Amino acid sequence: MSFQNSIRLLLVLTGILWLHGGSIAAIPASAAPDSLLRHDAGSYDEGYRDGYRDGFAAARRSSARMRFVHSLGAEFRPEYVFPTNPFLAGDNLAARPIDLSLSGHLRYSFRYRPGSLADRIYGGAYQGVGIACYSFGNAEEAGTPVAIYLFQGARIARLAPKLSLDYEWNLGLSFGWHPYNETDNPKNVMTGSRLNALVNIDLLVNWQVHRNVHLTAGVALTHFSNGNTTFPNAGLNAVGLRTGLTYDFLPRGEEKVSGKSCPPFPRHISYDLTLFGSWRRRGIEIDGTQYALAEAFPVVGISFAPMYNFGYKFRAGISLDGVYDGSTNVVLADQIVAVGDRAEIIVEKPGFDRQIALGVSARAEFVMPHFSVGLGLGGNILHKGGELNACYQMLTLKLSMTRNSYLHIGYSLRDFHLPNFLMLGVGYRFNNKYPSQR
Repeated sequence: MSFQNSIRLLLVLTGILWLHGGSIAAIPASAAPDSLLRHDAGSYDEGYRDGYRDGFAAARRSSARMRFVHSLGAEFRPEYVFPTNPFLAGDNLAARPIDLSLSGHLRYSFRYRPGSLADRIYGGAYQGVGIACYSFGNAEEAGTPVAIYLFQGARIARLAPKLSLDYEWNLGLSFGWHPYNETDNPKNVMTGSRLNALVNIDLLVNWQVHRNVHLTAGVALTHFSNGNTTFPNAGLNAVGLRTGLTYDFLPRGEEKVSGKSCPPFPRHISYDLTLFGSWRRRGIEIDGTQYALAEAFPVVGISFAPMYNFGYKFRAGISLDGVYDGSTNVVLADQIVAVGDRAEIIVEKPGFDRQIALGVSARAEFVMPHFSVGLGLGGNILHKGGELNACYQMLTLKLSMTRNSYLHIGYSLRDFHLPNFLMLGVGYRFNNKYPSQR
């Protein structure tokens, strides 16, 4: 090729590049018109800004999609039922002990992305909702209840790279019980309500058998009761096994993220103000036999708890507890009034001052994402005696609604064995310096 032809080819290529916007940098500034330079600089800035915005938006969408890992699971739980009341022990129409519980569970859960800050702080914590169907081998008298429950679990210890020891709790409501009825179901002294609470605590081994599949197996403890909202309330307690499979919807290549080290926790004192209320039914003893009272008694309470936050997962403190219990210190009246073909038990209520009390309790809370599980042990210090001269114990669950507000679900015992009342309410946390894990 001659030198002249080479020059012509170079000029043609340069023209093509310039037409496609790629040769302006190769043209000397002195040879380019001012208007052309201004136009190209503006296009470059505008394109840079558009590309930056699009990339930032795409990164946010990807981060939002992958903040949580979603899962579906199925479980089977066979359990032994303790004969804690005559109905379960065999005093029923079938004349057989009710000693076996079988249940199937379908569950949805979500957890923080593996390797993220929250995942490392809380030991792979997961939470979700489940639905279960229970059979006790006596559908005519006990029913075949269906339960809907919240659950949460996390790792206690890692036994191997893909094997861990976990805990889990379940809390929910069960429907479809056949309750006590003096005419149609007189033997069922286990429960007086069609609706009962479900409380479950499990210890299990979690084995990752595949990238997306987990096999779990362990021991389960289960309790059903109506929290003294209806009488009778003997309840049902069971222990047994659980086994299940869980599938994680984890996109390929996104198994784990590498995160920064956990920042130091700002230890501080927060203040929980909780208001709660419920109702309760109770029985009264006559000649050694418990009889149900027809009235439902109100319960109203308040607590104020300064809590020291030791770290990401634990807080403890002292609480000042006030309560009004309309069933406290009622006594049998002198007369029994006939209503129709049966006698109605009449009780006498004391004054308001004998149904209120102020107590002090020690509190401890195990803090996890979205939930806090608490224990309390206390005693009444200001009261007018009778049944209020007692110590009390509490198991509570706080469900976060906003950063500082929460729903409160709890149950109280008296003197470690007597059912007391439910505590359903709301609360607010002041001076909350708990860091965000986003």
